[in-house]
Amino acid sequence: MNILFATSEAVPLAKTGGLADVAGALPKALSKRGVDARVVLPKYEEIPAHLIGQFEQIAHFTVSFSWRNQYCGLFKAELDGVTYYLIDNERYFKRKGLYGYGDDAERFVFFCFAVMEAVRFMDFRPDIVHCHDWQTGLIPFLLKTRYAFDPAWAYAKSVFTIHNLKYQGLFGIDMLQDLIGAGDDMFRYDSLEFHGAASCMKGGLVYADKLTTVSGTYAEEIQTEYYGERLDSLLRHRSGDLVGIVNGIDDELFDPMNDSALHMPYRNSLSRKRKNKLELQRELGLPQSESVPLIGIVSRLVEQKGFDLIMATFEELLEEDVQFVILGAGDWHYEHFLNDKAYWYPDKVAVWIGYDDRLARRIYAGSDMFAMPSQFEPCGLSQLIALRYLSVPIVRETGGLKDTVQAYNEYTGEGNGFSFTNYNAHDYMYTVRRALSLYRNEEAWKQIVNNGSKEDYSWNHSAKAYISVYSQLLAHGKEKELWPVIL
Repeated sequence: MNILFATSEAVPLAKTGGLADVAGALPKALSKRGVDARVVLPKYEEIPAHLIGQFEQIAHFTVSFSWRNQYCGLFKAELDGVTYYLIDNERYFKRKGLYGYGDDAERFVFFCFAVMEAVRFMDFRPDIVHCHDWQTGLIPFLLKTRYAFDPAWAYAKSVFTIHNLKYQGLFGIDMLQDLIGAGDDMFRYDSLEFHGAASCMKGGLVYADKLTTVSGTYAEEIQTEYYGERLDSLLRHRSGDLVGIVNGIDDELFDPMNDSALHMPYRNSLSRKRKNKLELQRELGLPQSESVPLIGIVSRLVEQKGFDLIMATFEELLEEDVQFVILGAGDWHYEHFLNDKAYWYPDKVAVWIGYDDRLARRIYAGSDMFAMPSQFEPCGLSQLIALRYLSVPIVRETGGLKDTVQAYNEYTGEGNGFSFTNYNAHDYMYTVRRALSLYRNEEAWKQIVNNGSKEDYSWNHSAKAYISVYSQLLAHGKEKELWPVIL
């Protein structure tokens, strides 16, 4: 079973969000199960020099898309047991940052065409190309159109994973026509057209053989008008090909027993974990106390992550005996609000605007609770990392948060966190206060933490589910291989 992951980012090479974690960890988990899973992504300037130094150039060729002819280099290396390929073109990828440029349409159209051509130069013939989010959405489209009878892709199938339906790669029809070199017939409602624009994501949603998304609940939610981002009717039409598989985390990468960022390693010991809390408080200038509950937040500071609820309740919650540590960057008004609160409440609030992986790990390890009241959350990895580090999640019941966090029931002793249903500030505040009150009940708190520590948050179950999806496609493909012979 040969699987080629096409992605715009992957750990450990380039990362802006959870997509990179998935694209780095899932191939590793699949490889342990006998799958030859390889990853291809752009050769960004952001990739660390010590990793770039491990790659060797194996080919260079010209990529033709529409009237353009662009140089492409192909690099290869094995990192942590997984083979990675890099698509090199300095015009498109030698820049600061991964996204946000005015020519992102051209950059990722080039990338999609380059992946299709690069297979000719790999010592590897993919049975399935597994594409992720809009940046690779045109690969399933190309596989069914331009490359439908190309021997390099004979019998290959495609899987398209939706990590966040909100980001769709929408551009003007004229622009995408010019880039792809396709006629009007490819820009109708049943192809790439989307409400007067052209959608790269629809390339994946319409043309991929199987669709997956990153949790079972999110798979159901995106088929409704509220969460469907105007694609719900298409997703309902393809519901038979849509599977929700919850993400895992790399339990070797996120291991509080072997994490060099932590002050003190620990496995299931709350007393050792709280030594990390004291060190975090000292580092960030908060009063040191094991008894004061500390709520951590590591997040993009955007509306989706529930910061309207956090803002609406912050002053009232600060009346409690509590501390907040917040790490993230995003919308200016959230950054300004949090910095303001850190200024006025220096004994209760510590804020770090930006991102720092070492500090993030210390927050997971040092916090008693982890707040994630998202408006929507396809899967979420932060709550899984928090659980791995024995930090109890406080979440809204949406997407992957609903699938991975079960509200604590004091009568049965079941549950690994706290949750609320409606996107409502008072419901969020009530849930936080409930968590704070139970923190003061040492036996109940130990039970909640213990419940979370018993669960497996690795890729074990999810990798098996993806192998099942791949196997279904390959079994179906074997039947079709007989057709040309019979004809």
